[in-house]
Amino acid sequence: MTDASSLPLYPYRHLLGIRDLSPADIELLLDRADRSVAISRQSEKKASTLRGRTQINLFYEASTRTQSSFELAGKRLGADVMNMSVASSSVKKGETLIDTAMTLNAMHPDILIIRHQSAGAAALLAQKVGCSVINAGDGAHEHPTQALLDALTIRRARGPLSKLIVAICGDILHSRVARSNIMLLNALGAQVRVVAPSTLLPAGIEKMGVIVTRSMAEGLKDADVVMML
Repeated sequence: MTDASSLPLYPYRHLLGIRDLSPADIELLLDRADRSVAISRQSEKKASTLRGRTQINLFYEASTRTQSSFELAGKRLGADVMNMSVASSSVKKGETLIDTAMTLNAMHPDILIIRHQSAGAAALLAQKVGCSVINAGDGAHEHPTQALLDALTIRRARGPLSKLIVAICGDILHSRVARSNIMLLNALGAQVRVVAPSTLLPAGIEKMGVIVTRSMAEGLKDADVVMML
């Protein structure tokens, strides 16, 4: 496995969506994530990559897996991690996202992880703060880190994603995970099928480069990977 120190650095300040990434960017992130998997399986799970850095997790929606994963990842990489409790913050008194961003920005964090119920919230936050912003889900828009995680899982199990047939089944209409996965899988050369009833398919979904079917049997035929939403 390639050592992370020999890999190029991620070239952007933020991670807001899969749409912003080239295939080379995605492969770089997957290669770096592969190295982190190796670290997580060592008896000594600490690295110094983010030593001296401060990470704030700002979750406006309830989360178990994603928030815990970001907290654990930050700590294992050596960062000082703070989880902001929105339920007990000034948000409950009417503080806006921009107000909160200004308050947190004054603390000079290095990384802000945000999950928000509104599409575009992560991009708005990135315009208002002086640190890196990672989108952990914004409304029905995108969930880029989930798509990257899914791609890493597939790559570790099945090898390169190019030419794999991947069926995504369920509520495509309201799923930010589906949107990000479709963009990522297409970027890496996979064939993407979406399987759902018409009421759970967004208008014009075919323009995203997917094969649409309403039949589960047809959608799963010869599929290499099945994602159930």
